[in-house]
Amino acid sequence: MTGGESHPLLERQLLLQLGDRLKRLRKAQRLGTVELAARAGMTRNTLRAVESGDPAPSIGTYLRVMSILGVGGDLALLAGDVLQPAPAGSAAARSRHPAPVVQVRVRADPTRHQLQDLQSLALHEEAVRLAKADPAQVQQAQDTLQRWLATGDVRSAALWREWEDILKAGAWRKVLARTRRAQQLRQASPLVTTLPPQTRQAILQQVGELKNGLTIGDELGDAPEEQP
Repeated sequence: MTGGESHPLLERQLLLQLGDRLKRLRKAQRLGTVELAARAGMTRNTLRAVESGDPAPSIGTYLRVMSILGVGGDLALLAGDVLQPAPAGSAAARSRHPAPVVQVRVRADPTRHQLQDLQSLALHEEAVRLAKADPAQVQQAQDTLQRWLATGDVRSAALWREWEDILKAGAWRKVLARTRRAQQLRQASPLVTTLPPQTRQAILQQVGELKNGLTIGDELGDAPEEQP
């Protein structure tokens, strides 16, 4: 995967990994959510969103948390000129040595249900996006839910009843969170049944690619030729 390509599920996975890393750093430094949120000038709910890899908080919000935890330099490196090509005519540009090829391989861990939950989360994020744009999608999910409830399946009844309230109120954060309850709700979801087949297939294809591992960075053949 070269720098000009976009892979939404990969981008989502990287954000989830960043949130996990920040949460581990906070715990390692024995900082509570109240203290860190206060030092970062944000609410605990916003901090929770950052630690869950939520794309809603701004990059500035993530940066404030990173700075307090001592890893702001990671983003500073990306934002600086260090990773830019050498200026034309400079000694570095005239070097006979080829530029180093930097690659990072990313994959979700299927052995810890990480990939399965990422797939479920991606399907629901897209379904929520469509539901917000078209109320007919919500009505379709409600119709499906009523058919399910009519079956009398007592094992899923409590989750389906909760889904009734979610669909009625548009309480999407309940199902997009990274809590155990949100995972259970996604497993009993009528909302993803409204996804167009091509949309579902595109997400499943990205999941398969991430399962096998994706390489970020220059291809080996893209390194510039040595100067004569």
